[in-house]
Amino acid sequence: MLELRDIHFYYGHIHALQGVSLEVRSGQVVCLIGSNGAGKSSTLMAICGVNAVTRGEILLEGEAIHAREPDEIVKRGICQVPEGRRIFPQLTVLENLEMGAFLRNDASGVKEDIDYACSLFPVLHERRAQKGGTLSGGEQQMLAIARALMSKPRLLLLDEPSLGLAPRIIETIFEVLARIRDEGTGIFLVEQNAHLALNFSDWAYVMETGRIIMGDEPGVLRDSPAVREAYLGE
Repeated sequence: MLELRDIHFYYGHIHALQGVSLEVRSGQVVCLIGSNGAGKSSTLMAICGVNAVTRGEILLEGEAIHAREPDEIVKRGICQVPEGRRIFPQLTVLENLEMGAFLRNDASGVKEDIDYACSLFPVLHERRAQKGGTLSGGEQQMLAIARALMSKPRLLLLDEPSLGLAPRIIETIFEVLARIRDEGTGIFLVEQNAHLALNFSDWAYVMETGRIIMGDEPGVLRDSPAVREAYLGE
């Protein structure tokens, strides 16, 4: 579904992504783990068109998208749930969901998908008239995921979805993500909680200082002494 080929990106003089190559196959959950500052979020931003790559290719089902604008990439089926949620705090839950469908023009379909999103996260239905900024952290993360789903993505990008959340909320969110996966949406997951990411994924990559240093099945990486020491605390 998605392929990155030798991607390079600079923040000023900082070479943030140094020849990143990876792929996400259709129907898979693929995770990218690594320490803070490794380049994980920069990789997601490059996929979304926010970070303009200086070299390399990004392909979605064989079509080059690395030179396209972010809204065009959303139209082609990629949507990101950013780190820190970044919902619209002064808009209601319902208005946030409607903003997720901003590029759509099928009013009846949008209404159906709002109902679907609220079925995934029933608390959003209960809070639909409440301003997003008044929600708890876990509820805001649910809203951010639901808002992304309103664009009807074929591939969902998730940046640190467990960050700062209680274990019970994390469990609820990942149960919903499993349902989304089972219904055919691909997932590319950036996550510092390596245990959680590896347990949830079909394939995994490890990133250090802007480079992919490993890529394999999660079980193989869990058995790697270097991964156990650096990311699993073993």
